[in-house]
Amino acid sequence: MQDGKEFPVQSIIMHDIILYTDGSSRGNPGPGGYGAILMSGDKQKELSAGYRRTTNNRMELLAVIAGLQALKKPGMNVTVYSDSQYVVKAVKEGWLNKWLATNFAKGKKNKDLWVKFYDLFRQHHVKFVWVKGHADNAFNNRCDELATTAADGKNLLVDEGYEMDPDRLIL
Repeated sequence: MQDGKEFPVQSIIMHDIILYTDGSSRGNPGPGGYGAILMSGDKQKELSAGYRRTTNNRMELLAVIAGLQALKKPGMNVTVYSDSQYVVKAVKEGWLNKWLATNFAKGKKNKDLWVKFYDLFRQHHVKFVWVKGHADNAFNNRCDELATTAADGKNLLVDEGYEMDPDRLIL
């Protein structure tokens, strides 16, 4: 109240999203999978998929992509917890910006996924936190379980970005 007048109080509640991710590969390359857990308030959603031939780094990155793709609206505050130094450092230390600026020169791998990630990343307010893998973080451990179970599953998907890469085709 100011000078006897009431002013409506507007409150904007922006739900923060927590995203835990992990990737796995049985061999590098080999069958692989990712696991992700999205959390907002009291809601939680698990995501996972398995691929017949891929790499661990691709699955680590694909876990983040899958989580960001699952968000229903842009502009969300997202904290990503990952045990992948590759993914976390690429963003936090500016590697990705350099790779994009040079169009992934000098054979930088996984361009297809990094470009997809970057398009999603720009739609939100994303912060990365590195967590130690295979330690005492229950959510990271659950993501590992989702990823390895997916990698060991049947009817594995084709990681087209990996298998159709001209540098990897076996004729």
